[in-house]
Amino acid sequence: MSHETFDDQVAAYALDVLETSERAAFEAHLAGCARCERTLRESREALAAVALDGPPAVPPPDVKAALMRRLAEETAPPRRRSDTRRLWLRGAVVAAAAMVVGGFLTGMFVAARYEAELGRVARETSRLREDLARQEAALQARVTAYQAVVDLLRDPSTRVIALKGAGPSPTAEGRVVWHETAGGQVLITKLPPAPAGKAYEMWTIAGGKPTAAGVFQVDASGQAIHRVPPGAGPVDVFAVTLEPESGVPAPTGPIVLASAK
Repeated sequence: MSHETFDDQVAAYALDVLETSERAAFEAHLAGCARCERTLRESREALAAVALDGPPAVPPPDVKAALMRRLAEETAPPRRRSDTRRLWLRGAVVAAAAMVVGGFLTGMFVAARYEAELGRVARETSRLREDLARQEAALQARVTAYQAVVDLLRDPSTRVIALKGAGPSPTAEGRVVWHETAGGQVLITKLPPAPAGKAYEMWTIAGGKPTAAGVFQVDASGQAIHRVPPGAGPVDVFAVTLEPESGVPAPTGPIVLASAK
C-alpha cells in the first residue's frame, strides 16, 4: 500500500469515519510514521478549533488536499454503495425467493412421488389382503370338504368311485366319495381351468338319464373339490362336462371326466 493512501486516510481517521479494516491498517501504520502522526495532530487541532467556535483555523495544505480528496470520495460513492447495496439486497431477496419457490416445488414433487408410492403400496397391500382372503376361504372350503369325506368314509355303505379323463382332458383324474342317501364329494386333479364364460358341470346318470349336480371351477393347479347332492336313487355313472358357466339342464358340451359303468 502506497503512502498516498495513508495521507488520504488521515483526515478520515481524525473524523472517525474509517471502516474497521481500514482503521486497523491505518493504526498499524501510524505507530511508526512521524509524518502521519504530525498530519493527524494538525487535523485534530483544526477540528478542535472549529468545534470550539474559535477563530478560523486554516489546515495545512496537505491536510486540506487530503480532506478534499476524501470529501470527493465520500460524496458520490456512498450513493453508489447505497445503490449497490439496494441491488445486492434486491438480488438476495430474489435469490431467496427463488430458493423458497424451488424448495416448495421440490417439496411438492417429492410429496407427489411419496403419495404416489404410498398409493401403490396401499393398492398392493389391498390386493394381497384380497388374495389372502380368497386363499383362506378356499382353504377353509377344502378343510370342510375333507371333513365331509372323512365323515362319509365312516359309513361302510360309502363307495369310492374313480373318474378318468376323456375328450379334451385325457390326463384328468378324479374320485367320487359317494353315499346313496347323504350324497358325496368329488375330488378332481389335472383338469385345466375352463375357458372364459365356461365352467365344469357335474352329472349323476341313472337309467340313462343325466341329472345336473352343480357347476364348479378348478384352481390354477387344476384341482377342485365339489359337493354332489344325493339323487332320487342309485347312480350308475358320474360324469363331468364343459358347459356355459351358468350351467345347463342337460349335457351339451364334451365329457372331460367319467366313471366306468
